[in-house]
Amino acid sequence: MVRHPRLGHRRPHRPARHRRLHRETRCGRGRLARLLVRGVTLTGKTALVTGASTGIGKAIARALAVAGARVVVNHPHTPDSAARAVDEIRAAGGDAIEIAADVRDRDEYAALVAELLRVYGRWDILVNNAAVALTKPFHEVTGEEFDLSYAVNVKGVFHGLQLAWEHLADNGRIITISSSTTALMLPGYALYDSTKGAVEQFTRILSKDFGPRGITINTVSPGATETETYRTGKSAEFLASLEQLSAFDRLGRPDDIAAVVAFLASDAAGWVTAQNIRVNGGTV
Repeated sequence: MVRHPRLGHRRPHRPARHRRLHRETRCGRGRLARLLVRGVTLTGKTALVTGASTGIGKAIARALAVAGARVVVNHPHTPDSAARAVDEIRAAGGDAIEIAADVRDRDEYAALVAELLRVYGRWDILVNNAAVALTKPFHEVTGEEFDLSYAVNVKGVFHGLQLAWEHLADNGRIITISSSTTALMLPGYALYDSTKGAVEQFTRILSKDFGPRGITINTVSPGATETETYRTGKSAEFLASLEQLSAFDRLGRPDDIAAVVAFLASDAAGWVTAQNIRVNGGTV
């Protein structure tokens, strides 16, 4: 038996053989993406993924492209990483371009959408992924940090949703990335989780506005996910404790999140709206 790192109770110990078998299901990035989106068809659709040059956003852009969508990789003026993301998609046979825009700036965001429509002629899928994850004791948060968090995480989504109202095609799809931490009440997460709580409410309430046009709007809330940014500043011991919170004794991977987003972006998810789907391996 091993002690659960968060709740304090003991949980059954998994034999090493079982853990090994689970981890041996890993496969190459391209093959994994194809397996995860098998049966999801987005041919003829155009998708915009904000904050898509690295991490979860990059995996989402890749999964949508594998499923057949034409993808706009948005980035906040980080052209090198965005170019690499586009190159990976094209190398796998997908169609993608990168467009720089700061989602905090309404004019830049509007110019991004205008360029998307100029190149592809239609807009079907919006994935609100761009975010900053500032975590620290609440009494230490500065006014500047508060403003930055709300400007990117809330105002950026607000801009995207308003522009989607104007330009997204009927029967389109909107997916906003939140976080499973909103359900955990973790110390240091008050600012970050308050921004994510705001966009979760956007999703629930705006489903009634977008619904008559056949547009679905949902939230996906990842748990601890293995990205370079997420690992930064965390000890190996702390990361191991996070793995034990999952039912599968591992951190999530960006492709785990991307597969769910690809499904929600598809016609198969036409009866799913106003939902917050936690993709966290059973953590919460």
